[in-house]
Amino acid sequence: MEPRVFNFSAGPAVLPLPALERAQQDLLSLPGVGSSILEISHRSKTFMEIIEQTEANYRSLLGVPDGYRVLFLQGGAQMQFAMIPMNLLRDSGKSADYIVTGTWGKKAMKEAKTQGPVRVAWDGEPTKFRQTPAADQLDLDPDAAYAYFTSNETIQGVQFQAEPAVGDVPLVCDASSDILCRPLPMEKYGILYACAQKNAGPAGVTVVIIRDDLLERIGDGLPSMLDYRTFAKANSLFNTPPVFSIYVAWLVTEWLVNDIGGLDKMQAINRGKSQLLYDTIDNSSGFYRGHADGACRSTMNVTFTLADDSLEGAFVEQAAQRGLASLKGHRSVGGFRASIYNAMPVAGVEALRDFMTEFAEKNI
Repeated sequence: MEPRVFNFSAGPAVLPLPALERAQQDLLSLPGVGSSILEISHRSKTFMEIIEQTEANYRSLLGVPDGYRVLFLQGGAQMQFAMIPMNLLRDSGKSADYIVTGTWGKKAMKEAKTQGPVRVAWDGEPTKFRQTPAADQLDLDPDAAYAYFTSNETIQGVQFQAEPAVGDVPLVCDASSDILCRPLPMEKYGILYACAQKNAGPAGVTVVIIRDDLLERIGDGLPSMLDYRTFAKANSLFNTPPVFSIYVAWLVTEWLVNDIGGLDKMQAINRGKSQLLYDTIDNSSGFYRGHADGACRSTMNVTFTLADDSLEGAFVEQAAQRGLASLKGHRSVGGFRASIYNAMPVAGVEALRDFMTEFAEKNI
């Protein structure tokens, strides 16, 4: 088998090795079934147990209270950009507030405008999306249909350290790139969703955690596949769900529960990993320059540039020779992005730190 590299891709991204090994082991034939997970019916007892346990793991890890539904949908985050305003904004007689801290929040707001009026509660674009807003910077409507934010912006490497305070307005969060990286006060959220392929599993499944009372606000006339109530009533089985993606998402949550020991421990590991890289950047005498402001730095996506951008090609090439893959930054920001999601081992971050230190010493 080709040796595995340390994969710093922003998504689809690194998965826990124990989950991959279990999937490999069971791929041809699930124990007690005699068929592959790729072949079994989504109505089978085996898959029903898998999806139920995946939901149970989410509820346990995140402390999801009673009065919330956990749904497994398709379409990724960009489908949610449309579904949220279709279900909660359209024909509501209200506007929605959007807190825009990066590329994905900007895209979500653009999609929402197709369904109803939108207010910009805060926009970080004038400062090149380097920070999250302070509480007194938010321009919030107390009667908004909902207030929307992206907890972690993968491209800019900006992450909320706490939920924005929006009063009684339902708080809606795109947590695609940092779900399960830390404990959350779920009772503060109206909707929290995440496409899996960044931190929680492979591409194909999107987890939506939605409060029951928001389901009651949805108006009639939506297409069945774009109505949250459809999937809530059918326990995510209205149509054929992404069986394999949910299966691997189950393996990932099992890893978090049994191998890591929960989200408090995962958070401590993530903070340690990111600090290794931020210390390297901060102690490089300006050779490396971080994109995000210090208080808003992401523990999932470390973004940085070189003082001498003519060295970028050499950095990427030499990193690849060391087995450090997918470090090039997004074209809109440039530079580099090290995505160090839950499954990135500490050894991978240490290897990147050592390379960055050596590269700076040779080229300073």
